[in-house]
Amino acid sequence: MAPEAQTGKQPTPALLFDTFNAFQRTQALKTAIELELFTAIGEGNTTAKTIAERCGGTERTIRILCDFLTIAGFLTKQGNDYSLTLDSATFLDKRSPAYMGTVSQFILSPYIKDNFDRLTETVRKGGCVSDSALEPDHPMWVEFARAMAPMMFMPSQLMAQLVDPTKDKKLRVLDLAAGHGLYGIAFAKQNPQIEVTAVDWPNVLEVAKENAQAAGVADRYQTNPGSAFDVDYGTGYELVLLTNFLHHFDKATCETLLRKVHAALTEGGRAVALEFVPNDDRITPPQAASFAMQMLGGTPSGDAYTFAELQQMAENAGFTRSEMHELPPTIERVVISYK
Repeated sequence: MAPEAQTGKQPTPALLFDTFNAFQRTQALKTAIELELFTAIGEGNTTAKTIAERCGGTERTIRILCDFLTIAGFLTKQGNDYSLTLDSATFLDKRSPAYMGTVSQFILSPYIKDNFDRLTETVRKGGCVSDSALEPDHPMWVEFARAMAPMMFMPSQLMAQLVDPTKDKKLRVLDLAAGHGLYGIAFAKQNPQIEVTAVDWPNVLEVAKENAQAAGVADRYQTNPGSAFDVDYGTGYELVLLTNFLHHFDKATCETLLRKVHAALTEGGRAVALEFVPNDDRITPPQAASFAMQMLGGTPSGDAYTFAELQQMAENAGFTRSEMHELPPTIERVVISYK
């Protein structure tokens, strides 16, 4: 029996057409960010004519771009006037303290996009075929640290509040693959008794140190340059932060790292991972589950791990128990493992 007979529906090429053209949506958003279109509308330029006068372009080209962004859900339209959605006003208007437009500089960089031009080859090989971003001192991680920091500000604040809610204890915090440093900095900023040691490549740690200085916690912020797999952590940490790191590696490599983390913690200490954690079905929630594709395209053996997998890795590394916490409104989850 034909599928349409079973479902009562006729086949349509709509999804196929939309997906073949999905790159247009990406490029339209990138162009709007570069033109400061969302900022212009937020300033009160609401027609194609006035937006074009503020951003450049012609009334026709701006109208087509704005209509497309309205269809995509980034704008609303009433008559000839465009308005920002709540998300666009929050994250895409440069005047907003939560502005995330810089994220496009990393996510849409050749380091990321070029991998997907060879995805067929990657699938056949079993891992990324291009130069691995996991090589020492890869320049993309400095770009990551600078471009992605705005996207990490909210989850860093929420995670610090979740993990250290009383803010009244002296804690030593080890921040692995610290990048921009915002996670360790958030802990130090909310609790004046916290001291942070950040581990990452030397060039990346320069960005973290700049951010620590700007946050006023530089006197309690130390760095330990090098690979998280190679440097000597020392011991006596109450918290070890593993934010957006484990997904880059296969399970055996994650367990190797977690054993090293376990040894660095005090008794009762906690390893705190922030991850895109899909449900056991691996297709929900969509953003977390889809992140596995990012790891397929960009790493030799990375993945988006379920809580059960992360829990088992931690147990194999010596941790006694693990728990998972939602972190709304972000699309990530926090997994805390106890020594």
